[in-house]
Order: sequence, then C-alpha cells, then structure tokens
Amino acid sequence: MRLADLLPVFERIAPLRYAESWDNVGLIAGDPESAIDHILLTIDCTRSVLNEAASVGANLIFAYHPPLFEGIKNVRAGSLVYQAIRQNMALYSPHTALDVAEGGTNDLLADVAGLGARRPLKRIDGKDSAFKLVTFVPESNVENVAKAVFEAGGGNIGNYTECSFQQVGTGTFRGGEGSNPVIGAPGQLEKVNEVRFETLVLHERKDAVIKALLAAHPYEEPAFDLLRLVPLASHVGIGRVGEYAKPVAITNIIERLKKGLSVSALLVAGDIENSVTRIAMCAGAGRGLLNDALAQKAQLFITGELPHHDALRAAAAGMTVICALHSNSERATLQRVAEKLKTMAPNVRVSVSTEDRDPYQVV
Repeated sequence: MRLADLLPVFERIAPLRYAESWDNVGLIAGDPESAIDHILLTIDCTRSVLNEAASVGANLIFAYHPPLFEGIKNVRAGSLVYQAIRQNMALYSPHTALDVAEGGTNDLLADVAGLGARRPLKRIDGKDSAFKLVTFVPESNVENVAKAVFEAGGGNIGNYTECSFQQVGTGTFRGGEGSNPVIGAPGQLEKVNEVRFETLVLHERKDAVIKALLAAHPYEEPAFDLLRLVPLASHVGIGRVGEYAKPVAITNIIERLKKGLSVSALLVAGDIENSVTRIAMCAGAGRGLLNDALAQKAQLFITGELPHHDALRAAAAGMTVICALHSNSERATLQRVAEKLKTMAPNVRVSVSTEDRDPYQVV
C-alpha cells in the first residue's frame, strides 16, 4: 500500500487539525510514493524501537511522540532520524491529535477507569472549520476529477469518505485570443453539459486538493470556488471529564488502572480512601489541564505526570491525583490504534513494539 494512501487512514483515526499549534504531527520522514507493508506502533521512537522495526521488516514507524519535535539545522550520521532515513523507514506521529480524537488516549483512560459518559475537559474552538469546494466538470470527466480530489484528502466527513454532491447543468464560455479550449474553438460561445461537483475539504488538505483538482481537470482554466465554512460550537477538546452514576472507591479505580494500563504501581497524591463521582483525566503531562480539572470540581485527576507543587496544590484543594508515569498513561492506546488500522488497512501488517517502554521504572 502506498504511504500516500495510508495518510488519510491515519487522518481518520487522529485528525491532525485537532493537534496543538505547538505540536509537530503528521508525516515526519518518508516518501509518500513508497510502498508500506508493515507498520510498527510505538509511543517513543528510540534506537531500540528503530532496530526492532528493521528486524521485523517494518517500513513505517507510527510513533505517538514526534521523533522530531523542535526545529533542527542538520541531520547527521549518528542521529536517530538520519538512521531511519538511511533504512528507508517512514516516520509518522499523531501526538496531541490522538489525545483529542474520539477513541484516542484520553478516551482510553476514561474507559480503563470505567467512566461512561464523558466530555472534553477543555474544548478546542474553531478546529472543525473546513472549506466547501465547488467546481464544474464535463460529464465525461467528473469521475476522474472526483477520484483525484478524494485521493488528495477531500470528501472526508467523520467516518465517511468520498462524500460529494453532483448536479448536471449547462456551462458557457467563450475562449479569447491565445486560448486553447478543450471543447470548441477560440472566439466561439460554447454551451457544455457540465456537472457541478461539491465536496468538503479540511484546512490542512486544502492545498493538496486544489493541486490535484487542477491536475485532473480537463479545462485550460478550470472554474472553482473555495468557500470557508463557519465552524459550529466545537464538540471536541483535550482531556476528559465525567461522572459515575454512583460513588466509586479510589482504591477500586487504582486497581482498574493498574490492570488496564499494565502497570504494577501508580503515584498517588491526596486522599486515597475516598470515593468519587466526578473524575478528570489527561494522558501524558497533566499540568496544562490541572486548572480545568479544578474548575470543573473533579474529585480525582488521572494523568501521566504532574510536577511536585501542582500535586501539592491539587491535594490542598481536596483533589486526589493519580500519575501512571508519562508514557504509561498513553501506551495502552496503541493496541486500540492497531485494531483500527487492521480494519482500515487490511493489506498492511500492523504490530505493536515490544521494545517501547517508559524511561522510568519503579525499583
């Protein structure tokens, strides 16, 4: 399967428009035209994971944390990215896009904790904005143009792909001096049966879709409209918060987390003997959402890590904090992503790294 064909699959699992503005997500390294037959999933792309990928025959590493995070000025021998490129190993990262996505890292934590209904702990406004693309194509060419637009990432709405509206009408044009019309001749008024083709285009796919449209359209000067859609109130966001139907003992939740995250120990700050009804969670580093959890009066905050003084502040406010260690709070999501990929890309082998682990261990 071409890497270019896999990118929309990854996008459906974790839409990149949900990622934080400071993040570095998407295709980190690799040729979109290369063939991919084995994906290795990991939280961190370490040298051990890179060597594992080579040994199992993987040619794409799906790393939750970006292997390249900040700007760099060189890629030299000895660096991990240099080694990956030399091995023709593609690198892809969803990071905070997967945190926001339905069924992603934060929903996994909520599921493990046994929480039913939940909502974002912090909503992301305007992230669902998109464009409506409208163009006009001769009837005989509409399938080719639609195919090009869809392959470039247009026409995706939720779990549906290749979504469009098509209506037959009459187009008119008169070619001027120097024109070379596909239909008719310069200086003559032409009337052509055309199809009005409409589809949805997300912001991050806009340039690629327009490029594909212009390449596939038969006209010398294709007419098209790109209309920005006004976003509705956002229903997506980072973190999760929700309520149990009846109080649940924190000790019970601790045991659920140990089992669901496959960890032998957790860090707990605050009262451990309480029962709670409202809990909040943030996979990975929870400091940025602690104030949101306090504002929403969560009695328990589940995260990967929290600085010392923030844990003291939470406990002083009557909130219990459970930390699993940073990547331990994220790793269980990989199996869920693997199952989705096996269904959505059945011709590609998918496996989860056995070398990936949190850098800290409890001794």
